[in-house]
Amino acid sequence: MDILSKLALVFTDGLGNASIRRLVDLYPDQDIFALPASELKEAFGTHKGIIENIRGKSAFIRAEEELRFCESNHVRPLFFTDPGYPMRMNSPETDDCPVLLYCLGTTDLNPERSVAIVGTRRATAIGRDNTNLFVGELKNYNPHIVSGLAYGIDSAAHTAALDFGLPTVAVLGHGLDRIYPAANRPLAKRILENGGALVTEYPSGTAINPRYFPARNRIIAGMSDATLVMEASEKGGALITAAIANSYHRDVFAIPGRLGDTYSKGTNNLIATNRALLVRGARDMAFQLGWPVEGEQLALGEMKSEEPLSRDEQRVVDCLKENDHMTLDELASEVGFSLAKTASILFNLEMMSRIHTLPGHSYQLTGR
Repeated sequence: MDILSKLALVFTDGLGNASIRRLVDLYPDQDIFALPASELKEAFGTHKGIIENIRGKSAFIRAEEELRFCESNHVRPLFFTDPGYPMRMNSPETDDCPVLLYCLGTTDLNPERSVAIVGTRRATAIGRDNTNLFVGELKNYNPHIVSGLAYGIDSAAHTAALDFGLPTVAVLGHGLDRIYPAANRPLAKRILENGGALVTEYPSGTAINPRYFPARNRIIAGMSDATLVMEASEKGGALITAAIANSYHRDVFAIPGRLGDTYSKGTNNLIATNRALLVRGARDMAFQLGWPVEGEQLALGEMKSEEPLSRDEQRVVDCLKENDHMTLDELASEVGFSLAKTASILFNLEMMSRIHTLPGHSYQLTGR
């Protein structure tokens, strides 16, 4: 399909992200708008309205308008089958992510490493300082920094990335014909001037709507290897992003704060409920993600320690090599040990830094 047809699919009433993915999977090399009604019935059954909307091609009028906007403003429309689309959002867990993104800027949305940094809009001075320090340490690993261009921690994360020479991507909750909040227009301009990008699923002309901002958090989480929550109260967008990242089986990290501080309650609760791993700095995150530590690349399941494994420990490690992550129950069943024995082995392996615990009480080899 050409880009106009891809845009028209997105603008067709009744078609959502899941149904568009299914259609493209069923007819990967065909013009969906040229399919006979009999073919479409196989995909949609009795949903005659959707079939009529596809066959009627009325969505092409809006698609042509949006394509003209994109061409006039150097915006790249990226369909989920296009090479430039962020492939981290094409995993089975991220099937709720948008099938089309609008991207202003030239940065690669498929970098080797990518970290989302989110937090409260009412960031404290400590929160902003910690964000700056953390991003400064992340420079050694050269990730892209992804955030939402909101006030507070988002703005601090983008600014720190620019100051330390890291590419940064801002995910917006509106079209690219505007910037919200308006006070962040200079920051958005600086992001673009320094090789970053502004990304959104919303077409031009989309009005500012509070419900769009939580929705864009799935893009922030989906584009990233890990999500770091710097500061958060008991409720808010940062916790939504963390929950989405957990559902995508992505690592979630949090900076602990003082007990009783309003904007530490959210981060402390994430850590206390095992929905996020406590980190003291970028090196902790890099260790958990298997990124090079002090110039050394760690092989899967290996650490600098040469401490030998027992036969039972090796059996658990071998099992985890064949699976991305497993719970205690799953491991015990697979290796044939009791729950108590398996838990003891996992404790020893974690003490040797051979494995780490993921949010949700599952285990994964360090370096994976």
